[in-house]
Amino acid sequence: MAKYRHHLPQLDGGLFVTDGGIETTLIFHDGQDLPHFAAFHLLKDETGTELLRDYFRRHARVARANGTGFIFESATWRSSPDWGARLGYSAEELDAANRKAIAMLLDLRAEFESADMPCVVSGCIGPRGDGYDPGQVMTVDDAQAYHAAQARSFAEAGADMITSITTTNVPEAIGIARAAQAEGMPVVISFTVETDGRLPTGQTLAEAIGLVDEATGNGPAYYMVNCAHPSHFENVLNGEPWMERLRGLRCNASKKSHAELDEADELDAGNPVELGADYAALRQRFPRINVVGGCCGTDHRHIHEICVACKSAA
Repeated sequence: MAKYRHHLPQLDGGLFVTDGGIETTLIFHDGQDLPHFAAFHLLKDETGTELLRDYFRRHARVARANGTGFIFESATWRSSPDWGARLGYSAEELDAANRKAIAMLLDLRAEFESADMPCVVSGCIGPRGDGYDPGQVMTVDDAQAYHAAQARSFAEAGADMITSITTTNVPEAIGIARAAQAEGMPVVISFTVETDGRLPTGQTLAEAIGLVDEATGNGPAYYMVNCAHPSHFENVLNGEPWMERLRGLRCNASKKSHAELDEADELDAGNPVELGADYAALRQRFPRINVVGGCCGTDHRHIHEICVACKSAA
């Protein structure tokens, strides 16, 4: 059952932690074969489901140990129609997988939540295409139609919110925001940026956020940056009004570009302590940023260091 849909606690301030790079963790640390990077495919049997439970528990324990809130982000980045079809899922089977992913997190919330640790359940929507490359950009209407079924699954399953992760372009961001709005769901848009701090389309974060807000009536609850190292975008963050809309970071462990990561055979886990310090420095500059997690190459060790550093810098 949705608990925070009408008032997300992270909007009141306080530090909220989420998980790291789920796909890279499952592949490189847990030895899983994830076709198309589809973590939701593990929900097909109890062994895989328990592996996902253990993954989320590792991260939730970091929040519990540090006295922060926690956002459970569902393992559904790839469970949209095109990706599901590539894995042999019918529309009905995909709906069932999305609902199961949320049900698992609702159970985990019951296990971990306390007065000192509010736990928000978020349904994760990924891009129709690649998380690094926008490819053929959809129209806003096409994007809304494409993502509508997954947004509906999350709403009916009891998620508190929807988060669009590795969003590469503005029309898809607007479409996802509108799909969430149609279901009465708060939505967060997290943009992928390149080593120059711009979206893969070349737009600036300021421009992208402004365009999405204009098209949706300031629809997103807030925005995030993900799938880049802090060194890639720290110079584009400033004190301009658009920064008031940025609340979250999910950074890569590596300083490599997306092209370099695509070609790499081994995981670049970077330096967890250094990454934590980078987050803390950004939090000191912009205290409004209060949702922290990881993306490619990060795991619970990075989340621990990020959490400790951000608490110390508060």
